[in-house]
Amino acid sequence: MKKFTIITLGCKVNQFESEAISAALQRHGWICCDRHETGTEVCIINTCAVTQKAAMQSRQAVRQAVKIHPKAHILVTGCYAQTDPEALKKISGISCVVGHTGKHAIPALLVKMPDGSAPLPDGDGFNPAKTSPFIEPADTVDKSRTRPFLKIQDGCNAFCSFCIVPHARGRSISMPFAHVLENIRRLARAGFHEVVLCGVHLGCYGLDLAPPAGLFEILRQVDAGALIERLRISSIEPREISDGIIALMVASERICRHFHIPLQSGDNAILERMRRPYTREFFKELVLKIHAAMPDAAIGADVLIGFPGETDAAFQNTFHLIEELPLTYLHVFPFSARKGTPADRFPDKVPAQVIKTRCHEVRLLGAAKKKAFYSRFVGRTLPVLTEDRRDASGLLKGYTANYLPVCFSGGDHLKNTIASVRIESMGADLTLPGTLAS
Repeated sequence: MKKFTIITLGCKVNQFESEAISAALQRHGWICCDRHETGTEVCIINTCAVTQKAAMQSRQAVRQAVKIHPKAHILVTGCYAQTDPEALKKISGISCVVGHTGKHAIPALLVKMPDGSAPLPDGDGFNPAKTSPFIEPADTVDKSRTRPFLKIQDGCNAFCSFCIVPHARGRSISMPFAHVLENIRRLARAGFHEVVLCGVHLGCYGLDLAPPAGLFEILRQVDAGALIERLRISSIEPREISDGIIALMVASERICRHFHIPLQSGDNAILERMRRPYTREFFKELVLKIHAAMPDAAIGADVLIGFPGETDAAFQNTFHLIEELPLTYLHVFPFSARKGTPADRFPDKVPAQVIKTRCHEVRLLGAAKKKAFYSRFVGRTLPVLTEDRRDASGLLKGYTANYLPVCFSGGDHLKNTIASVRIESMGADLTLPGTLAS
């Protein structure tokens, strides 16, 4: 029986795809090992290219894998393998580079892998414009997560001026509607209580199908058919959160009250330069609408700091918009020019030290927002989906539907169950200790 390890960088979609590759190999009798375990015959690195830092971390992960597993076949895939395969091929020790559109063929490639030290053939997946069918998840269920991801959409048609992702993943494609519902049923039958729907541009789900479908109808049918106890949606663009989705979430006990909405900038001129199809006023109205309908909903946001042309005034517009909105948490990213995108050629670059200072200010604001949101729930009893792994202190841990991280004492029989927990306090590190409700 052959051993493999898989190292994943980047987003939920990458994580889902790694889990699908892992499950497919295990179905063929392969053994999945820890990334540091000796004797691994194949090491797969699923890379990310969304920022320069992600690309650098991808290269570092490859070099580290070569060092730890000198006798293993090193196979590199993912978005960085798609956008800059030549840079990877310069790293000594790599056996095979497979771009995004060839990623689905990796299990079959490895099952036929030659014995000995002969290098694997390079994949041919380096054409992001090539139309490929939606790659379905493996039938084998990966039990490594309590809340599994289900990728129902891939690719992006937006081409924001700073983003390399459409160049890496191509046009938007969707899992067939009926297959989404069946995969959710399958995961529920396997004992999962929550599924996280994810995609590169999730709100575009179904627009390429015939007849066209939509995310709202997926949510409606899951809720109406009671297909699973909890359904969570990952990042979704502002203009794709319809009044229907908000109303359905208000009425549902299954759809988690949790939105993650990319803001990127709170300055209209910068948003236009980014090719983002909304204004600060639209974003503000949307967040206030969600908050009015669901005051307890978690609302996270992505913020991109230091985009070319971001003046002090433009930055203050972003800062003050975030300050006045009922946001729960922030994911803050420094602008990183990506070769091949229009923003790479834009003038008026913001100095690196200025970007660093601005990021620090916004992260402090985000931490204050999170603390304020978490503190509202001290003394309340909420359902918590408990994970299989305990925290470092031995406590059970899990998440509420509105994404509060809670820890509490309890027996192993409570793992992978939904337990009622009273939140007793909030730690300095923003942990939420609780007690099991009687």
